[in-house]
Amino acid sequence: MTTLLWGALPYIAFALLVAGLIWRHRYDKFGWTSRSSQIYESKLLNIASPVFHYGILFVLAGHLIGLFVPESWTNATGIGEHTYHLFSLYGGTFAGVLTVCGIALLIYRRRTRAPVLRATTVNDKVMYVVLVAAIVLGMTAKLTHVSDDGYNYRATIAPWARSLFTLSPRTDLMTNVPVLYQIHAVIGMLLIAFVPYSRLVHMFSAPLQYLFRPYVVYRTRDPRQLGPRPERRGWERAGS
Repeated sequence: MTTLLWGALPYIAFALLVAGLIWRHRYDKFGWTSRSSQIYESKLLNIASPVFHYGILFVLAGHLIGLFVPESWTNATGIGEHTYHLFSLYGGTFAGVLTVCGIALLIYRRRTRAPVLRATTVNDKVMYVVLVAAIVLGMTAKLTHVSDDGYNYRATIAPWARSLFTLSPRTDLMTNVPVLYQIHAVIGMLLIAFVPYSRLVHMFSAPLQYLFRPYVVYRTRDPRQLGPRPERRGWERAGS
């Protein structure tokens, strides 16, 4: 079981992720969206969606730092284990609460707005269950080991996660990890495998280039000059 969970399941999840993305891109390009239901209801969505997305981004950033920044690196910068634990505790709890609030509002919206509920598929319901389970279990595992400096997952889970990239998974590191952390890790891998087959696939088409595009300058046209404007060479002076 140890080999299956910590040696095989990560690669199975990654293979399903890659295969699902390739299949979805080739055969379901028009379905590669978040399937927004904003047309049915926008007031609650305008609150819930940003809260959830900012929260989940903070959660992902925290996981990336916790798993892939070695303890020796933070120690070298003068950040001791106690300081790191406090930052992880308060920062992670804040991000988790933000995410839970966002997803709770999204679920409430789907349950109380009839058009949105009718547009909700079984796939969406499974997605919400897996998401909520992963988030709540992660927060519970963190808060359960809050005494002293908490559970030092950077000595076990983090080295195991990094060893996966060398194709030599150190499965022994996960044998004595607290059960809540183990369940959280398993659900996280299942979530990764499920992403391409759900509306979560839209995370791979986020318009990041929008952040780096040049500004769009809008100019008012002289109301006296209707119709097409004559072409001019060079830059035109912008009016006040």
